[in-house]
Amino acid sequence: MAGANSPWGGGGNSGGGNGGDGDRGSDSPDGGSAGSEPTSGESRGDAGAPDGKPDDGEKRGPRNPWLPSGDTPPRRSAGIEDIFRTREARRTGGSGNSGGPGRGSAGGGFPNIPRRPDGKSWVPLAAGIAVAALVLVSSFHMLDPKEQGIVTTLGKYSRTIDSGISLTLPWPIEQVQVADVRSFSVDMIPDNENEKLMLTSDKSLVDLSYLVRWNIKDLKNYTFRLTDPKETVREVAEAAMRASIAQVTLGDALSGAGRARVEQDVRNRMQAILDFYRSGISIQGVEIKKADPPSKTKSAFDQVNVAQQEAERDRSEARAWAQQVIARAEGDATAFDKVYEQYKLAPEVTKRRMYYETMERVIRDNDTVVAEKGVTPYLPLSEIRRRAQSAPADPAPEAGATVTAPAPRGGQ
Repeated sequence: MAGANSPWGGGGNSGGGNGGDGDRGSDSPDGGSAGSEPTSGESRGDAGAPDGKPDDGEKRGPRNPWLPSGDTPPRRSAGIEDIFRTREARRTGGSGNSGGPGRGSAGGGFPNIPRRPDGKSWVPLAAGIAVAALVLVSSFHMLDPKEQGIVTTLGKYSRTIDSGISLTLPWPIEQVQVADVRSFSVDMIPDNENEKLMLTSDKSLVDLSYLVRWNIKDLKNYTFRLTDPKETVREVAEAAMRASIAQVTLGDALSGAGRARVEQDVRNRMQAILDFYRSGISIQGVEIKKADPPSKTKSAFDQVNVAQQEAERDRSEARAWAQQVIARAEGDATAFDKVYEQYKLAPEVTKRRMYYETMERVIRDNDTVVAEKGVTPYLPLSEIRRRAQSAPADPAPEAGATVTAPAPRGGQ
């Protein structure tokens, strides 16, 4: 390969030079002669001498083709300080001078952190303040009157704290789990519109919907013995309700008095089961919100209920009529007793008075009376009374007119 820019260096100054130097010089890119200006190979050869002067008497080997062209400073092995300085500059984005004022300003690094007046960093002081705040916050606890707290030391139960201010070891040595132990929780079963059918003692089905009120009575057992307290209460409530409904008839389950007995029995059963498992839950009450027959037979049950209500109404009316008749009979018996007392004192007088009263009651509305000796005419007072009552509707008689009384009628 010929030419001044050959990567293998120039051969014009070597000890074994020949006449071919002129030819290589004439092939330079700028078209100049070999003697007009030193070639790049000669320049690099001169730079390789310790004193910067060309050494024509030293024969040089081929040059590394991967080095940049031109004059390069002499290379030396990197020291350990240079390696660490280079890594620090790459990490901070600066020039490698760890103490320089421009550290971190280049390459998108963090800005300079101001220092304290004594020249020390603020980082230790900030870390100390953060640790002190963490200790203060995690050591003092303020609990409401309805709350209690479970204190665990490294995950193990330590004690239970009540409402008010309490002091514990800082986190993560001791942790506090707070819960409301006074308020009631209400669970509706079922929690949707689906049917909840249960079997009664007379092999009938009833659709029930009820709610359960409960609260926490032992926070330790409630926290560590139950995985899902709410689901546990629901399952225990359903088991207790099915057991109680199986002991009553359909009529008792649908009636008000039967519901009250079922609710009390369910509450007692639930409390016994939860206490056996030491759940820490207290059942405050159970209330049945709906007790209906199944939806497929509801129309038939409604008809039966209507018939029962009508029968009960008729029985009520019959009982009322019977009470009235009995009261009237008792009144008549009392009156007869009084008359009998008077009859014993004066039999003849009492007998005659009773006869007159009876005849008066019988003859009052009759126009004809049959006596022992035939028909006896009498003044028709009843006819006169009827005409007097109808007189306002008839036209008034003229002046001077004569009113003739009807002739008495004889017996028939």
